[in-house]
Amino acid sequence: MALYTIGEVALLCDINPVTLRAWQRRYDLLKPQRTGGGHRLFNEADIDRIREIKSWIDNGVQVSKVKMLLSQEGAESHSEWREQQELLLRLLQAGNLQRLRGWLHEQGRDHPAQTLIVHLFIPLRRRLQSQQTTLQTLLSMLDGVLINYISVCLASARKRGGKDALVVGWNVHDTTRLWLEAWIAAQQGWRVDVLAHSLAQLRPELFEGQTLLVWCGDLPTPAQQQSLNEWRQHGYAVYPLGQSRI
Repeated sequence: MALYTIGEVALLCDINPVTLRAWQRRYDLLKPQRTGGGHRLFNEADIDRIREIKSWIDNGVQVSKVKMLLSQEGAESHSEWREQQELLLRLLQAGNLQRLRGWLHEQGRDHPAQTLIVHLFIPLRRRLQSQQTTLQTLLSMLDGVLINYISVCLASARKRGGKDALVVGWNVHDTTRLWLEAWIAAQQGWRVDVLAHSLAQLRPELFEGQTLLVWCGDLPTPAQQQSLNEWRQHGYAVYPLGQSRI
């Protein structure tokens, strides 16, 4: 598993290293590993936690209350999210896309993107991924609403301050998951554009001067992880999206 210094994590998550140290020391939100010399090292799970903390704070939650919310989030009742899935299914089956769009707009204001994606959209989309024509149709309807909504979110995020990045799929086939990852990145402060098609081969030298946020699926292959590490060592701003989340 890749390990990152506090400086690399600060760049990846667009956050000050001083803030990361405060989250660890003062609020006990992080538990990084240490080198023999005492330097902090963060893994992918740590980065996901940092992003989730940042999402709560960006949504107006005081940092002193985040730990309690993270615990509650982890203990969130499966049945409650299942009820939300059933609601979405009923809206899709009724073809009520206008109400579905309204529901998504409301939930997007109340929950961080990552929370909705992990607890709702990924499980629901898995339920709909089938050879049955009816389920395929419902999935297509849902994906269309999601991508349209995320496009608006990305356009709004580009009007704010932040660092520019290009979201790239590398040898993946689920375009909607790429957009979901881009939504999370936008809430983390990135101003992102999405490369329309996944690349079978990634050549960062073709994107000179750009930061690449790369989606390799739920877990990169060993060869992909090695390439990502080597590119960073050679000075390319190439970072993986979504590892250790599922």
